[in-house]
Amino acid sequence: MLKQERQSLIIKEVNIHNKVFLSDLSQKFSVSEDTIRRDLQELANDDKIVKVRGGALSKSYHVYSYEESKIYSYQEKTTIAQKAISLMRDGMIILIGGGSTNLEIARTLPLELDVTFFTIGLSTAMQLAEHPRSETIFIGGQLSKTAKISAGGDTISQLMNIRPDLCFLGTNGIDPLNGITDSDWEVVAVKKAMIQSSSKVAICTISEKFNKVQKIKVATLGEIDVLITEKHPDDEGLAPYRNAGVEIL
Repeated sequence: MLKQERQSLIIKEVNIHNKVFLSDLSQKFSVSEDTIRRDLQELANDDKIVKVRGGALSKSYHVYSYEESKIYSYQEKTTIAQKAISLMRDGMIILIGGGSTNLEIARTLPLELDVTFFTIGLSTAMQLAEHPRSETIFIGGQLSKTAKISAGGDTISQLMNIRPDLCFLGTNGIDPLNGITDSDWEVVAVKKAMIQSSSKVAICTISEKFNKVQKIKVATLGEIDVLITEKHPDDEGLAPYRNAGVEIL
């Protein structure tokens, strides 16, 4: 595989999963970690990714920006956001996570919506705070330098003291057998607490993350209620999720 082709695929992996690790990319592309490290440095120098210790982050995930060109799969995430908004009702208490898809939900809220949002996402909170009617409560704690969300024991304790009507979560991977998975232990611990505290849980994800498995399990499909993606609910590829009893929006 030529370097240019490999680097294009690395950018795609980073944008799909938001965060990738040197070791995983090395294994995936059958090259040394030193080769991947050089690739990541070159891509970071070209301002295509954010290089961090041991891996890389997506630009769209890392930066608070409304430039459509910087948002990976912008049209798909806009479709997901509109579907998610259809579940909201005035008076609800809604818990919403971080990540670029949830940020798109926050950006496209109808102006007349009157709900109370709790969020662990720093960028999500900043966007929600601009809404003219809805109230935003940021759940604080130790700020994850990579995911830009509140994490740690204090955050989890606060989450266990609320009972949201609805929770919107993103994911790094979803699979019929392995359920919801992620690659960051801090993020997983917080997501588990969000699921446990919520009356109804919706996973919001682009279809490129279907049938992908990360290293740490967040939840089984039986622990979520709704799957929101850009695809039509009757899409053949969604059949395993429908068969598992998940509502597809």
